[in-house]
Amino acid sequence: MRVLLTGSSGFIGSHIAEALGQEHEVIAADLRTGVDVRDPEALDRLLPGVDAVIHQAAKVGLGVNVADLPEYTSVNAYGTAILLAAMARHGVGRLVLASSMVVYGEGAYDCPRHDRVRPGPRRVEDLAAGVFDPRCPLCESVLSPSVVGEDAPPDPRNAYATTKLAQEHLAANWARETSGTAVALRYHNVYGPRMPRDTPYAGVASIFLSALLSGRSPAVFEDGGQRRDFVHVRDVARANVLALAAGRAGELRAYNIASGVPHTVGELAAALAAQTGGPAPVTTGDYRLGDVRHIVAAPAKAANELGFTASISFEEGLKEFAAQHELHSTSRNLTRTP
Repeated sequence: MRVLLTGSSGFIGSHIAEALGQEHEVIAADLRTGVDVRDPEALDRLLPGVDAVIHQAAKVGLGVNVADLPEYTSVNAYGTAILLAAMARHGVGRLVLASSMVVYGEGAYDCPRHDRVRPGPRRVEDLAAGVFDPRCPLCESVLSPSVVGEDAPPDPRNAYATTKLAQEHLAANWARETSGTAVALRYHNVYGPRMPRDTPYAGVASIFLSALLSGRSPAVFEDGGQRRDFVHVRDVARANVLALAAGRAGELRAYNIASGVPHTVGELAAALAAQTGGPAPVTTGDYRLGDVRHIVAAPAKAANELGFTASISFEEGLKEFAAQHELHSTSRNLTRTP
């Protein structure tokens, strides 16, 4: 299969390129190769003869503030619309889209009195008082987290999440109108080699590791009890390859791409500190209003329909992640030594 891969030089995209190269012909496209998905002429040069598109190009991170909204919308929503229109012009009928667990907002929760409920955004007064778990919208009880399935209603709560959901809606529209096949992979917390560092848009694993390699304690927000599903980037790349053979003509099908084994943010910080021999994490009690408390995936649909289950354990993946970044930092310091 001839596959156009957008975002091919990025953290996840570069791993997908390697995984695809074992079975498929890859057409690499991103800003480093001079291709912006918002440029119809560039896409018209690349799409003839292409069988499928894996769309990874995006502005990532949660967004720092409201000033980020135009750029997120331009790259993620408008860029995807331009790409889909070009695919329709050239008769490309298969799309694998990088989506995200952030489209859910908060994950799934149970109330001791009302069973499964959907909490609203956490209240500032609760966060300031150190009450970090959401409350039941019916009785104010503190809720217990559960796993979120693909049928959960979306509730995006920041610029990135909103534009990721917009991408899914645009892809569904394209699939209906062209009888194309669209698969949206809702990545959970992806980590691994080549993860960006030292940027406000970096993932939490990268932020913690940057601190440790600089001799500082990782600063863990809230009480460190936020539950996440950390999935290795090579597992994510494999899921993309599997998704090329999945889906149904005329619709979009979404899948959680996760390990199925949740860990807290505090556990992540402690594990990285142990791997690097760095200082112990510090729990700050600080919070960000755009953050959600718990988001843990139900991975069964991806297993049943894509044949995907994660193969790299949390312990194995973090050991490799820490070792490779330490090696990179050592090499960089040696290069800079007079």
